[in-house]
Parts: sequence; C-alpha cells; structure tokens
Amino acid sequence: MADEHAETTGRCYACKRTFSYDPKEVELFLIDPETGLPPGITFFGSLRPAKPESVARSADEPVCPDCVDKAKRFHEESNQPPHWDSWPPSKN
Repeated sequence: MADEHAETTGRCYACKRTFSYDPKEVELFLIDPETGLPPGITFFGSLRPAKPESVARSADEPVCPDCVDKAKRFHEESNQPPHWDSWPPSKN
C-alpha cells in the first residue's frame, strides 16, 4: 500500500493565498464567520471571554506554511506576538 496523503485546497486565513495542504498536518485557526476573528478576540485586538455561541458557529481555517514561518520568525526576532497594521488583514 502506497503512502497516501489526502490533499485539499483552501485559502490561507492570514494572506488569503490559495494553497494545497494535508488536513492532518496544516496549522488551523478557529474563526467565527460572523466577525472574521477567532472567538474571544475583539476588533481592537484585545482579549475577552469567548461566548459559547461564538465558539459553536466557528470553523477551523487553514494557515499556509509561509505565514506560519513568518509568524515564528517575527516572534523569535522581536519576542512579541504577531500583529497586523490593520484589522482585519487586507483581502488579496
């Protein structure tokens, strides 16, 4: 039996680029479709308790390896969490 990798195509949550990935190995973010943000994060970037209904309607969104690497490099170089100049990130 050959080593099989299930591949699917999706859009990166951060950069909006379409990419192919293995659903078992890709980095995922839980995103509330009503706000476009992870549950518990405000439009100002501050944290708040996530409401159960927000978590219930949320879905996992993939993040491409390039964006994961950029976030890791940024964190290593600045010792600060990643942030965006504008929110939500621009749509490409």
